[in-house]
Amino acid sequence: MKELKGKWALVTGASSGIGADLARLYAKAGCNLIITARREQRLAELKKELSQQNDIRIEIIQNDLSTETGPQELFDTIEDRKIQVSILINNAGIALSGKFNDIPLDKKLGIIQLNLVSLTKLTHLFLHGMISRKEGWIMQVASVYGFQPGPNMATYAATKAYVISLSEALNFELKGTGVKHSVLCPGPTRTEIFDTAGHTTNILMDNLSMDSMDVAKEGFKGLLNGKSVIVPGAINKALVSSNRFSPRSLTVFGASLFGKEGTSRK
Repeated sequence: MKELKGKWALVTGASSGIGADLARLYAKAGCNLIITARREQRLAELKKELSQQNDIRIEIIQNDLSTETGPQELFDTIEDRKIQVSILINNAGIALSGKFNDIPLDKKLGIIQLNLVSLTKLTHLFLHGMISRKEGWIMQVASVYGFQPGPNMATYAATKAYVISLSEALNFELKGTGVKHSVLCPGPTRTEIFDTAGHTTNILMDNLSMDSMDVAKEGFKGLLNGKSVIVPGAINKALVSSNRFSPRSLTVFGASLFGKEGTSRK
């Protein structure tokens, strides 16, 4: 971790869950932090916590990456503050539960904008400098949903499939450039995402859900080791592996069990 000390890490969606825990890990490694999300108060609370525990600089940028202008505004603000980002953690994302036809079009397009378009823009904007300096780390946060269609979370699963495909291609393209690139694919995780998605977890998801810090730790370690695809948890690894050998219809049915609304909520 000595290679990270003093570097600037940008963590999007840092106000809670995996994003906040990733920020904690990079702070502990001695990185200076830029934490960004829509909820500025949450960011202020996280900054206070991390400042008390670590001797680092922390910048807060309130930003809405679900808008078309969000990524460029974030990049320009960082440039104006004369900060050189060496580590990009594209964690910001949103899920929405329900049948495709029942979800308003603007909601579906909002998921695509945040999970797919903004992630692509930020990667494009920051990657050039990393390649020029021959040093950098980029981690995209996808989901195990991206390995198969996701009934009742169709748009979300489709955006994560894009992120996985993009990430594997970039991992190959960036070999020899000095830039490490990974994609973190969590399974069910105890975060706020299901609450914001309007989704109640079922018994299957309750039993399989991981703690967000455990997920963040695997992502942190995997990126440092240059691992292309990071799937936290033995059960999630087995499920992803089984998709390669199972009939497509069976994998879609299995995914539908996670997408169904249940009776309990974390």
